[in-house]
Amino acid sequence: MKLLISIYFFILAIIQMGLFFGIYHYYRSQNLLKPSLYWMSSLIVSVVGLFIFGAGIITIQNIANPEFNFTIANSFFYIAALLQALFCQSLNREVSRQVKIFASVSVLIFMPTFEYMRLYGTFEFRTLVMASIASIFYCWQIYELAIKRKSSPSKQLLYMQCASFAEIFFAIGRFVILVASALSIEHVEQIPQILILFTISQLVMNTLSYIAIGSYWAEQVVVANINATTENQTTKKLLQERDLLIASLLKANKTASTGALSASIAHELNQPLGASSLNIQFLQKKLSEGELNPALQNKVLDSLLADNQRAASIIRSLRSVFADEKMASAKVDLAELIDLVLTIARPEIIKQNIQMVLKLEENLFITANKGEIQQVLLNLVNNAIDALKSTVNLNKSITIRGEHSSAGVQISIADTGSGIDEQVQAHMFELLSTTKSSGMGIGLWLCKHIVMRHGGSIWFESFPDKGATFFVGLPVVAVYAI
Repeated sequence: MKLLISIYFFILAIIQMGLFFGIYHYYRSQNLLKPSLYWMSSLIVSVVGLFIFGAGIITIQNIANPEFNFTIANSFFYIAALLQALFCQSLNREVSRQVKIFASVSVLIFMPTFEYMRLYGTFEFRTLVMASIASIFYCWQIYELAIKRKSSPSKQLLYMQCASFAEIFFAIGRFVILVASALSIEHVEQIPQILILFTISQLVMNTLSYIAIGSYWAEQVVVANINATTENQTTKKLLQERDLLIASLLKANKTASTGALSASIAHELNQPLGASSLNIQFLQKKLSEGELNPALQNKVLDSLLADNQRAASIIRSLRSVFADEKMASAKVDLAELIDLVLTIARPEIIKQNIQMVLKLEENLFITANKGEIQQVLLNLVNNAIDALKSTVNLNKSITIRGEHSSAGVQISIADTGSGIDEQVQAHMFELLSTTKSSGMGIGLWLCKHIVMRHGGSIWFESFPDKGATFFVGLPVVAVYAI
């Protein structure tokens, strides 16, 4: 019988030891949340007490006056129960220094007190004292757990409460059995079977309490992981917003120091000046070869004059945009204006082997500043050409639609490129924001500025690997807005 009882204690000790090492290994694998020192200490102290008690049962001769190792084992049980109760209190509030001192003093008092009971008391008396002390600790635990569950409901804490109620039940049961039986027990064989059953059951419930605490800690680790992920995402978003703010301030500072007007002029004059340069080179070549005839000469000079006038028109248009001066408006035939834009862009369209598709309704007339609307359309066409330069699609095409709408007219320019990256879509119309390696981030911003000044709107649609479409809505008669 002694061996059987001893095995029970060893089994419970091994289970608790396995729980301890499992929790310790889990703790080493993550750094978010550390397990409470109170319950980890309580668990390891309980394991040591169970091993000592189990080993003592094998060699015990007189249970009325056992060896000193039973004082050590029961002292460990007392410390384990005390630490578990302190853990429950720590869930609600920090354990004060006074409570820690009181707990330490109680341990110092308990050890000589139990040693005295071992030498001069009886088995029955010691059992009654230990059952009473255990019941006090269990009531303390239940009270603290009830407070914690009100503010933070947890099934694991509920399980621990139930285990503590069961421990009280078995502790009181041991008390009742000893009082009712009125036995004088001196040998292990004299212990009633039901008393052994209640004792082992109490220890099993205590083990379940430790398991519930371990599960509660694991539950808190999961919550901490979720919170950490959320906080990381929030922090990342805040850092991104900070970077965007800094970038915007840098852009504003750059614009203020260099001048948005000069950057825009350099950007917009690039095409007419480039065309003039090509015509001059062509004229020089023909002169050197002696092949220049009057007809060709007049044609080249007319082209140079047109490019010069276009450059002057761009300067006047940009000046009116940035100076917020009243724009000169006139009746504009959008079909004619689109044809003019395509004439300018035709060399690049042919070079890139792009097919142009025009779907224009009749009588697309608006009252607006022709030069500025031309710049909008030219920018959008050039952007569509650039989008098709890097695509592997063999069927490169740009479709320009013009139609009447409820608000006036709507023009759309669609390409069959790869679409616009989602990461830059939100910043497409920002000043100095560009998707081109050689771009300055002026074109689309300027388009939006011009269109909005005309009382219209500009937007886009993009689909991965299906291209992008830019829409421009304009009133029949421009309503200039500042």
